[in-house]
Amino acid sequence: MDSRYLKSLLAVIECGSIADAARAEGLTAAAVSQRIQVLERSLGFALLSRVGHSAKPTEACVALLPRARHIVSEVQLLAGDADLSGMTGSLRIGAISTMLTGLLPSALLELSRQAPGIQTSILPGTSRSLYAALQNGELDAAIIVAPPFEPPKMFRVALLHREKLVLASKALPATGIANVLQAHPYICYEPRSWGGLHAERYLNDNGLALKPLFSLDGLEAIAMLVADGVGASLVPQWAGLDRLAQDFNITPVGEGYDRQIVLIMLAHTDRPRMLEALLQSLAKR
Repeated sequence: MDSRYLKSLLAVIECGSIADAARAEGLTAAAVSQRIQVLERSLGFALLSRVGHSAKPTEACVALLPRARHIVSEVQLLAGDADLSGMTGSLRIGAISTMLTGLLPSALLELSRQAPGIQTSILPGTSRSLYAALQNGELDAAIIVAPPFEPPKMFRVALLHREKLVLASKALPATGIANVLQAHPYICYEPRSWGGLHAERYLNDNGLALKPLFSLDGLEAIAMLVADGVGASLVPQWAGLDRLAQDFNITPVGEGYDRQIVLIMLAHTDRPRMLEALLQSLAKR
C-alpha cells in the first residue's frame, strides 16, 4: 500500500472535499479520486461518503484513521533517520491568526536558514482547536494563547511573549476607559476564547456589564470594525495591531490582563532538535 495514497485520504478528510484536497496536495481531483479508489479496492470497503461536492469519512474509515496518520507520520520521518543531526524531515506547526501575520513568517525564514532540511507545514486555527489537534497527534507544535488551565505533563510549554490588554477606540479616553466603553457600541473579543477571557475579566473587575454589538474571535476583524467607527473594543496589543490602528487610538488598560503567547509541544517527541530550532527562531523575533 502506497503511503502517499493514505496521505491523500487524510487530506480529503481534513479539507472536506476531493477538490480542496487536490489543491492542497498539488494534484488533480481525478488523481486524488483514483488514489482513494485504489485504497478502497485494497481494503475491501468504502472510505468516503460523498454528498454533493463534499466528502466525509465512513465509519470504517474513521476507525482506521489513527493508524493511517501514524503510518504517514512514520514515513515522513524516514529521511530524518538518515540525518544524524536530527534536522531533516517534516514539522507540522499550528498557529493562531495573529501569529500567522506577525511572529511566524520571520521565524520560519530564520528556521529555514538554520535548518534547510526541515519541511514545515502550517495549520491555522483557534487556540482551542490547535491544542486539540496537538493532543490528537495532528501537530508537532502550536503557537497559541496560553491555556486557562495547567497543561498535562505530556506537554512542554515555552512562553514567547506577553501582549497587554488595550482599549481600541476612535475616541480618546480623556474621561476614562469605562466611559468610552459605555458610550460606544462594544465589539467583544469572544469571551469563550482563551484570549478573550482577559478582556472579560477586566470588565468584571471594573463592574462593566456591556451588551456586545458583535462578539468575534478574530482580532483583525475587530480592529477593522473599530477603524470604521462601528464601536470600541478591548483587545491584546499583538504585533500587527499598530499597522491596523492608523484610524483609531490604542490605550493600555493597566496591568494584570496580559495575553500570553506560548509555543506548546510534546515533552517527549521524535523531533526534539527540530522543535528546539523552532523555539530558538521564535525567541529571536
